[in-house]
Amino acid sequence: MEPELGSLKIDRSHKRSTEPSPWATRFIIAGITLFVLVGVGALTWNKLAASSLEVQTVRVHAMNSGGASSEPVILNATGYIIAAHKIEVAAKVIGKVAWIGVDKGDHVTQGQVLVRLEDDEYRAHVLEAQGALDNLKARLAELEHGSRPEEIAKAKADVEQAKADLQNTEVTLKRTQELVHQGVFPKQQLDDAQARYDAAVARVNSLQRTWDLAKIGPRQEEIDAMRAQVKQAQGSLDYAKTQLDDTVVKAPVTGTILDRNVEKGEFVTTGFVGDKGAKGYVVSLADLNDLQVELDINQNDFAKLGPKTKGSVTTDAYPDRKYDGVIEEISPEANRQKATVQVKVQILHPDSYLRPEMNASVAFLGDAKTDAGVVSKGIVVVPAAAVRDNAVFIVSDDRAVRRAVTLGGTNAQGVIIEKGLIGGEDVVVNPPAELKDGQKVRVKV
Repeated sequence: MEPELGSLKIDRSHKRSTEPSPWATRFIIAGITLFVLVGVGALTWNKLAASSLEVQTVRVHAMNSGGASSEPVILNATGYIIAAHKIEVAAKVIGKVAWIGVDKGDHVTQGQVLVRLEDDEYRAHVLEAQGALDNLKARLAELEHGSRPEEIAKAKADVEQAKADLQNTEVTLKRTQELVHQGVFPKQQLDDAQARYDAAVARVNSLQRTWDLAKIGPRQEEIDAMRAQVKQAQGSLDYAKTQLDDTVVKAPVTGTILDRNVEKGEFVTTGFVGDKGAKGYVVSLADLNDLQVELDINQNDFAKLGPKTKGSVTTDAYPDRKYDGVIEEISPEANRQKATVQVKVQILHPDSYLRPEMNASVAFLGDAKTDAGVVSKGIVVVPAAAVRDNAVFIVSDDRAVRRAVTLGGTNAQGVIIEKGLIGGEDVVVNPPAELKDGQKVRVKV
């Protein structure tokens, strides 16, 4: 037993191996490889999902009425409906609002009273000016008619009385001279008698001139000066009356009230002011039968348009309602920052559905061309292969947009679209089954 135990001993010469097993190495490499393949696959999938889908498109055109003519859409543009002539009605005088008789949306006729201002002060000015005019008119009438017969008779009587007094003083003077020479009176009495005589002579001369003037009447220059003063006073009265009339603000044209800017008791001024304090205008109005679409046309597309180019107008609010339009105004200068030219399209027959500041689209039409099989106005014909489930895909900003449409039969050119398209859109032909609304696409060249 002991020999056997002695034979049992640890061999320390043999060291434990630290190298991994060949199988373990293979498993590690396989795992790393699989992880890399999964990552590459996911990245590739994401790239493929994000990549655009290639599609084929065709541009469709709106068809005109008349049975044998069509007007292709040459350009689509968006803008805003504006009132062709918007008026901000302001008062001509300053004052406090005493009454306002309209509200936003009211229809008014030309000459209708909109606002009344407090007018006590202006009425007082009229009375003052009227009194001044009446006074000057009375003085003018006095000058024009000359002296009354009674005044002339009085002036004559004054002259005769003065002459009688002069004779009396003359007799007294002679008597005093004799008595002074005789030494009865002192020299002082002679001087006093001489002074009374001289005063009597002067008084006779003065009253004689007054009598002569009374017979002749006033000078023409005095009459002309008074007439000028009367005209000046008449002008002051007219101005005061005008200001009084201006306290009543009336509608300058027939139209619709777009905004009411004042309330009773607010102060109105005649100049432009800020949002606080006195108001610069009382209401704004416009004729809603005179509407335009304001557009900014890219300079690259501006050459496609010309004066009086026709267009079909639609709004975002009522896309199924179309209105005839024509270019009414083209800005004489371009916008450098936007690289656009402003164009205004007159809406020929607006109705109550249209409102200023609505979003609007205009499909500008080209020259009419002969074409058999044309359908009625306002419809679009697309290839039959473009329609899928009563909808089509149009390309906008490199993305496919699904547009529901109303079908109206077929003709030799394809499927008739009565609603949903206005013409000028790029429609996808043979849309792929995987094509989704909003998906990024690229047009096949």
